[in-house]
Amino acid sequence: MIYEDVSEFAFEIKPNNSLIGLDLGTKTIGVAISDTIPSVATPIKTIKRKKFSVDADDLLKIISTKNCCGVILGLPKNMNGSEGPRAQSTRAFARNFSAKTNLPITFWDERLSTVAAEKALLEADTTRKRRAEVIDHVAAAYILQGFLDRLKVLKS
Repeated sequence: MIYEDVSEFAFEIKPNNSLIGLDLGTKTIGVAISDTIPSVATPIKTIKRKKFSVDADDLLKIISTKNCCGVILGLPKNMNGSEGPRAQSTRAFARNFSAKTNLPITFWDERLSTVAAEKALLEADTTRKRRAEVIDHVAAAYILQGFLDRLKVLKS
C-alpha cells in the first residue's frame, strides 16, 4: 500500500522493526536502514541498478534480513516543490514495488539530501573516490533520518 500522508503511514509501522530508506537514482539505489525503535538511520549499501525485477529482489532480501516493516522512498521534487520526470519515475517504482510486497510505502522530500550527504562526507575528509562509492547510501540515510525525525514529532 502506498501512503501519500506520512501520518497514515506511521500507523502501519510495527513495533520493534526497522524501516528502509531508498534514494533512487537512474544508475544506483542508495539504501539505509533504521534501528528498531525507530530513531536512527544508518547507510548500508548502494545497489547498482540492473532491471526492476532484479533490483526489487535485492531490496526484498535486505528487507527480509533487516526485518523492515516499511519503505521510505526519497521523492525528488524540484526546488519550487513541483514534481518532474524523476519524481514520476519514483512514483512508478513505488507502484511496481508495492505489487511485490505488502509493506507500506511512503515518500519523503529528498531535496538537498545529496548536497547534505556530500557536505558531511567532505567535512569527514573523505576522499573523492570514497565519496563516489558511498554518496548514494549516505543520501538515503539523510532521507530516512528526515522521515524518522518527523515520525518522532507525530508520535509525541
